[in-house]
Amino acid sequence: MKVDDNDLTQKKERLVGLLRDTSALLVAYSGGVDSTLLLALAHEALGGQVVAATAISELFPVRERELAQRFTQKRGIEHIFLPWEVTNAPAVVTNRPDRCYHCKRSLFKELVAVAKARGIENVAHGANLDDLKDYRPGQRAASEMGILSPLIDVGLRKLEIRHLLKEMGLSSWNKPATGCLASRIPYGSPVTAKKLKMVDEAESFLLEKGVRQCRVRHHGAVARIEVERSDLAIIMEKGFREAIVKRFKDIGFVHVALDMEGYVSGSMNRVLGAEAKGGERDDE
Repeated sequence: MKVDDNDLTQKKERLVGLLRDTSALLVAYSGGVDSTLLLALAHEALGGQVVAATAISELFPVRERELAQRFTQKRGIEHIFLPWEVTNAPAVVTNRPDRCYHCKRSLFKELVAVAKARGIENVAHGANLDDLKDYRPGQRAASEMGILSPLIDVGLRKLEIRHLLKEMGLSSWNKPATGCLASRIPYGSPVTAKKLKMVDEAESFLLEKGVRQCRVRHHGAVARIEVERSDLAIIMEKGFREAIVKRFKDIGFVHVALDMEGYVSGSMNRVLGAEAKGGERDDE
């Protein structure tokens, strides 16, 4: 897909106009590419009338929260950190295919309450048009809770969002997607704090070693590593491979496997039938 600069300029202008019309806005801010663009343009449109809110939960990597905090501090944007206790909820622990729906509905309920307490009428999140292509139950929760999706409203896709961030001089334009850590656990396998911590530590190790994009899928005693195809050879280099095996076993995995297909967004959703997907995606 090529980016049409004129079309993109028009989309950006429409987006800024939509945001300005909200008068005040609370942005669900994960620190990812989509919510970064949304927050940056909301701040441009509304100034001090925009507030960022980031959930603190075992579901999200600590590194993402730190990146989000640096972004808002640098720009003087008010930033709320919201402790979110959801990992003990039965609908999350049982990890059915609609887990993301229950998670997002719980989170949006908290965000709406925070916004209401501050006299802010609108809450927005950073879903983009590409999110409607695959399995993403959270978007249904957003619609039900009245959460705004301005990037979808103006028709912005992921590539266009990255293009705009680059034009704006924001280094996050090429930041890899992260997604919720629970998306690393197969449906039907319980989501636990221990599993989430294992995944977070394993992925952090790979990223610290220079792997750009990765997923560590938690299959019980087995860690299945997904990396970009360009990194497959690097992972298999003797010294690196041995370091990965040692670190992953220290974390608690018994076996360490490399997925020869490489990183595939939403690969856990392959087990779902078309009737379960409903046109949504669970993993970025």
